[in-house]
Amino acid sequence: MQAAIRRRYAAPAVAAVIAVALAAGCPRESAERPSPSDVFETEGHDVHVEIVTDELEHPWGLAFLPGGDALVTERPGRLQRLDMDTGETTEIGNAPDVAAIGQGGLLDVALHPDFDENRWVYLTYAGAGGNGGAATHLGRGRLEGGALADFELLHVAEPFHSGGRHFGSRIVFDEDGFLYYTSGDRGARAEAQDPSNAIGATLRLEDDGGVPDDNPFVGEEGVEPAIYSYGHRNVQGMAIHPQTGRIWQNEHGPSGGDEINLPESGQNFGWPLTSYGVEYGSGEAIGPDPHEHEGTAPPIYYWDESFAPSGMAFYDGDVFPEWRGDLFMGALALEHLARLEVNGTTIAGEEALLEDLGWRVRDVRVGPDEHIYLLVDDDSAPLVRLVPATGG
Repeated sequence: MQAAIRRRYAAPAVAAVIAVALAAGCPRESAERPSPSDVFETEGHDVHVEIVTDELEHPWGLAFLPGGDALVTERPGRLQRLDMDTGETTEIGNAPDVAAIGQGGLLDVALHPDFDENRWVYLTYAGAGGNGGAATHLGRGRLEGGALADFELLHVAEPFHSGGRHFGSRIVFDEDGFLYYTSGDRGARAEAQDPSNAIGATLRLEDDGGVPDDNPFVGEEGVEPAIYSYGHRNVQGMAIHPQTGRIWQNEHGPSGGDEINLPESGQNFGWPLTSYGVEYGSGEAIGPDPHEHEGTAPPIYYWDESFAPSGMAFYDGDVFPEWRGDLFMGALALEHLARLEVNGTTIAGEEALLEDLGWRVRDVRVGPDEHIYLLVDDDSAPLVRLVPATGG
């Protein structure tokens, strides 16, 4: 299967440089705020954008609680409980200490599939250690009142590296209750091809942090047993397809070459042996065409410019019936919400939504009310709800 190409810029390196600068925290104008009466015309549905709250600091992950509230992570290290009716936030106590450096900090949040019974909240975050370095951590605590009780560290994607690049990281549970979380290559690109470590990988664990017996490398000497797939550069979006139960991921390329992948047990996705992206600055190719590189899995879709994908979610509700089955994804560099038409395991079409707002969309979720929610990455950022416009 050949991957599709989308060309929005003749010079992908330029867009990549902009994306790197923004990720590093360079100054930028604050995100625009739409009026509640503004109508955004799209294919299938016209929408209004409702602001739920407007005062989040670099929010990263979103999870809906039973009863209507939500949990939101802020990259500097705060876990907030958000009243979805009033927009008021309350900081949750006993969140883990984080290394808020560069792209690192408090990252994703997910609830245990049996949260109603056990109250477990899972977090990924950049944590310090290893002689001044940092690594992606996975931990969990029970949400009791206004704090996380019994917080425990479940896994660390070692080794630790200096710098603030490429921590990943998303969390999903599959239909069998296994937990998957992603780690970036931390800028140590060659180590993504070394399965003795846990960076540049998708990790698969039991809900308590144990390693499943059927993980692909269990029992192999010198191999990290939590690895499910490897050879990843920086996976910042992951979702379970609502019909097939299959894991979908997006991944940052270098200068261009951002990808959508469907990981399977034991697969090597080729970074940095091969990529559709090119080297920063020089524009030199990185290895052969991924569809021709023996022993590596190619993407099902990619962009030749720097799209900079982030949080993603499938839409399976009734509020927007024309979008049922579509995949929604944040575009950090291109500053919009992407809607991708999915046909089996093929991307059949793509539409850019909310381009005029200039938003770095960090996370996308479908709420229990079947509306689409977006987190915007900014110093003073909104969480917004998409609702159908009258007659849309």
